Amino acid sequence: MSARSLGGLGGIVAVLAVVEFTSGILQGYYTPMLTDIARHLSITDADVNWLEGSQLMFSALVVPTLAKLGDLVGHKRILLVSTAITGLASFALAMTDSFPVFLVAWALQGAYAVWLPLEIALIWSRASVQDGVVEPARITRRAAGTLVAALETGAIAGALLGGALVDVLPLGTVLALPAITVTLCFVAIGIGVREAPVRAADTFDTVGVVLVSLALVGFTGGLSLLRLQGPTAPLPWLVVVAGLALLVPFARWELRQASPLIDVRMFRDPALWPVFLTAGLFGVSVLGAQAPLSTFARTDPATVGYGLGTAGFTTSLLIGAYVLSLAVGAMLLPLATRFVAPRIALFGACLLVAGGYLLLVPFHDTYGQVLTCMVVAGIGSGALVAALPAAAAAAAPPEQTGVATGLTNSVKTVGGAIASCVFGLALLHGAGGTAVGTATTAGTLTGYYTVWIVCGGTALVAATCLLFVPKHAFTDPAAPAALPTV
Repeated sequence: MSARSLGGLGGIVAVLAVVEFTSGILQGYYTPMLTDIARHLSITDADVNWLEGSQLMFSALVVPTLAKLGDLVGHKRILLVSTAITGLASFALAMTDSFPVFLVAWALQGAYAVWLPLEIALIWSRASVQDGVVEPARITRRAAGTLVAALETGAIAGALLGGALVDVLPLGTVLALPAITVTLCFVAIGIGVREAPVRAADTFDTVGVVLVSLALVGFTGGLSLLRLQGPTAPLPWLVVVAGLALLVPFARWELRQASPLIDVRMFRDPALWPVFLTAGLFGVSVLGAQAPLSTFARTDPATVGYGLGTAGFTTSLLIGAYVLSLAVGAMLLPLATRFVAPRIALFGACLLVAGGYLLLVPFHDTYGQVLTCMVVAGIGSGALVAALPAAAAAAAPPEQTGVATGLTNSVKTVGGAIASCVFGLALLHGAGGTAVGTATTAGTLTGYYTVWIVCGGTALVAATCLLFVPKHAFTDPAAPAALPTV
């Protein structure tokens, strides 16, 4: 993609692509070794979902706040802060074999979830005020595709490297490498990214932060209690309901603010609410199903009758092929939107995700079957990862681009957190025991069926939601008939 096609923003996009490459490494590197991490921490495969769920919960809490701060004080500044948090947490992972400490560090590492929303908001802000740029939505979509392609390339590199190293090096050494890449990423941001114009009012909604944090802590805390006490216990459900109930005073408070943390009116916008709902449903598969994919691949069929029985590196090839398909989907998005409206492209992407996961129900016995299904789902997922924040930026008010793009990630992580809880319960239910180091550490086949069906079903619901988007949503206004060459 040329700098001209990005309206002169090619240099900044190139640096941000390095950031997303680092994000991809973080997202792909650990996945092939989750079973090794589980044994290192003396936990079962089902308990791996604790790691995934804790990080998603933290991301859901921190992304709205950091995204709003990006609009207030500058997207680059908050990008640096979140990178510093991620780097420190990454170093902590390599220094402990305590599950509680590892769990906290893994959660804090989730600060990287705000990187892509901040980057897209930064690009949108610069494109919309730069001389000669008449199609900021198109430029933002193209930049988003480039960033997501870099992310998925990093995920491929991370998965292959992690899978290869975990077979030959001590786990502590293997876990230290991502921290080094995040440190280099911090330096790249500081040197190579210029700050975007700050458009939002110079106020911060502290009360809103407290209310939404309490709501999310209550909701996600209740989900955690479900995993501890089971779905028949009343206390977890009471905590979940209490968390959801706190959203009512939060919404009322936000409606009265001149500069709210989250403009809840955006959830009534006909072009935005389907994007947010789609992002939440999409989070079920793109975030909640990755740990089950890895543990299913590592499960030995000779012992329990299902799984692929792959080693670390062979698992990384499966993960690598999946994330490569995400990169393909992200790069195909700008091409697809030349021929169909963006909302139709999103609709088709949801159908691919649904088809890939639902095909796993009958076709999961061989490596080739699982690989094919994941590639189909991955192409659709890659398009959605690129399209959703770009669509939100295009449809949101100019002073709320950071919040809108951040909300796509927030609701996506909430969807992933819910899925992580459900999938953890499903994989644990019916297991013959919990002794680490025995066959009973594997998840149940019925649980894996649940994962695939839920992922496919939520993708179909997301596709249905996109039918309600206005026909011309996420597109630029028609340009004047004659424009000077820039």
